[in-house]
Amino acid sequence: MKRGRDETEGGGDAQGGQAVVGKEVEQRDEGRQDGATPPKKQRQDSEHPGEPQEAAAAAAGSGGGGGGSTAAAEPEDDEEDAPLHKNFRMSSAVRRGAECPYLDTISRQNLDFDFEKCCSVTLSGHNVYACLVCGKYFQGRGPNTQAYTHALEVGHHMFMKVENGRVYCLPDMYEVQDRSLADIQYVLNPTFTPEDVAKLDSGVSWARALDGSEYMPGLVGLNNLKLTDYANVVVQALIRVHPIRNFFLRPENYASCNSQLVQRFGELVRKVWNSRAFKGQVSPHEFMQAVMAASGKRFIIDKQSDPVDFLSWLINTLHLDLTGGKRKKRSVITDCLQGELEVVTLAGTGKAKDSAEDAVDLVPFLMLGLDLPAAPLFKDALEKVIIPQVPIFDILHKFDGVTVNEDIKSGRRRFRITRLPRFLVLHMRRFLKNQFFIEKNPTIVNFPVKNLELSACIPVPKGRNGEPAPSKYDLVANMVHEGKAGEGLYRVHIHRKVEDIWYEVQDLRVTEVLPQMVALSETYLQIYELQGAQ
Repeated sequence: MKRGRDETEGGGDAQGGQAVVGKEVEQRDEGRQDGATPPKKQRQDSEHPGEPQEAAAAAAGSGGGGGGSTAAAEPEDDEEDAPLHKNFRMSSAVRRGAECPYLDTISRQNLDFDFEKCCSVTLSGHNVYACLVCGKYFQGRGPNTQAYTHALEVGHHMFMKVENGRVYCLPDMYEVQDRSLADIQYVLNPTFTPEDVAKLDSGVSWARALDGSEYMPGLVGLNNLKLTDYANVVVQALIRVHPIRNFFLRPENYASCNSQLVQRFGELVRKVWNSRAFKGQVSPHEFMQAVMAASGKRFIIDKQSDPVDFLSWLINTLHLDLTGGKRKKRSVITDCLQGELEVVTLAGTGKAKDSAEDAVDLVPFLMLGLDLPAAPLFKDALEKVIIPQVPIFDILHKFDGVTVNEDIKSGRRRFRITRLPRFLVLHMRRFLKNQFFIEKNPTIVNFPVKNLELSACIPVPKGRNGEPAPSKYDLVANMVHEGKAGEGLYRVHIHRKVEDIWYEVQDLRVTEVLPQMVALSETYLQIYELQGAQ
């Protein structure tokens, strides 16, 4: 009987502990009715009605096994914090927008998904969430994470996971699903259907940013991070090649490619052509981070580089990444830009110096370099320096198969184009490096913006039917350098085909320009499109 009485007394103590806890809950409920703030634990339980209430009773019972007075004597702060960490469970509850009281706290003006998505506290890029109120990035959403702490300290409750665009309310731990969040999710990851891509060149489209300003999708300014104008002009010119643009607008085309450069370039192209953006410019921050990593810091943000070198490196690297390192394999880069050149090295020079016959090689090319005539060394009778001008047809004679080009290392060679590319890239060799410094050639090249007929200056290769292949090109992009060698800035002239209007783009500035002004510029690199090419 004594043993049974002891067990009964022990059970009574446990029941008494539960009764004490129940009494405290009743007192808190009465205090809440009087206007007092409900404790965190009770608020969490009320917001998750699906979770069992026995967890709280079990926690109180374990603390009151030795008597209910011990649990009641603990400080209130410790009692509220302890269940949060010990018995916390990530909620899978989902609420609609009308059920979330914090949905109207989202500030779209503060959101900018162009920069590197890493936590602003730990600088980690794993499991990152974007605060939709202030725009900062934080890691995680559970207790003891930066996003959770930010929600408690600052009172910002809406967070979006940057990997999939799902929105959560912290610290309440439920997911928010509402159609009003679709525009933010689209800006985070713009998508294009085949129908959207087909309509890009079929009509004039303008879009309006949040600040009320209008912009042209596909022709927006790129932010100059520090000295990245050389990269901005290359990106603006390269996306005028519409097969390359269409390829990178659809992530399904390169989903199997693990190259960060390919993925970041695709994201940049989609952001430039986004018609639902919050602002009328794009910052190529993530793209430049991938460029620096892939080039071994050959091209960096705080040092200006040559856009011709950057374009050559970019298209070759994209081609190798898309083909898995197989240089001879086809890709969208070679389909658009690659042509073929016959190089004849005269006997006794260069690689044929030990041979009595000329050496003939067929070399693929992605761009052609044109030599400019030497600048005058003396002033004229009026004490003014004469800036020479040369037609582009004269310097294209380099590839007529007859003109001999002399080079100390390569010998005496002749060049002839045996296959014309769909998009012809020409660059004028304005910068010459001597023993002391880099010198710029100021010669003006006269060129047509439309109907550049190559057959007027070089022999055109034969087509499939034996007739001369089409050789008439239209200019789509023109890069210009202003200033001295090693200094100055780069800008680009872009032809918007749907409007038949030329625009001058210099970083964030986009202005309309006359075609006559394009032809008078100190051109440095040009991209031509073959007429009638499919």
